[in-house]
Amino acid sequence: MIPRIGTGVDVHAFAAPESGREMWLAGLLWPEEVGLEGHSDADVVCHAICDALLSAAKLGDLGSNFGTSRPEWAGASGEALLVETIKRVQAAGFQIGNVSVQLIGNRPKVGPRREEATANLERIVGAPVSFSATTTDGLGFTGKNEGLAAIANALLIGS
Repeated sequence: MIPRIGTGVDVHAFAAPESGREMWLAGLLWPEEVGLEGHSDADVVCHAICDALLSAAKLGDLGSNFGTSRPEWAGASGEALLVETIKRVQAAGFQIGNVSVQLIGNRPKVGPRREEATANLERIVGAPVSFSATTTDGLGFTGKNEGLAAIANALLIGS
């Protein structure tokens, strides 16, 4: 069994408040927040995990698997994309060892829902997940409240 590590990054801009977009992060609805723009639900946490898993398995990236050229994935939930990614990774002969993902942005405040988000991600992924969040101290687009980013690392075990 050969361990393989992948890294994934995802970034989305906040939608206009009048857009009615819902905020989905870590597969959970955050009803007090305005959502993010995207082809799907723009769940940057789930998307970054997908990219990390696909990278480790040498299966491309989120765009090549579920991008805007694939209309059947328009409006898909981050959870649905993550479930399909896991199926593809397992079909390629890999098991997930663990995942670490960090949300980057000023809002929403993750602390009050960190345990819930972690448990939800572990339920979806079927392996240990570490979920954290940070800010950029007012720097860049996340610091100016223009959007959110997430970065993830995944460990796969397989041939």
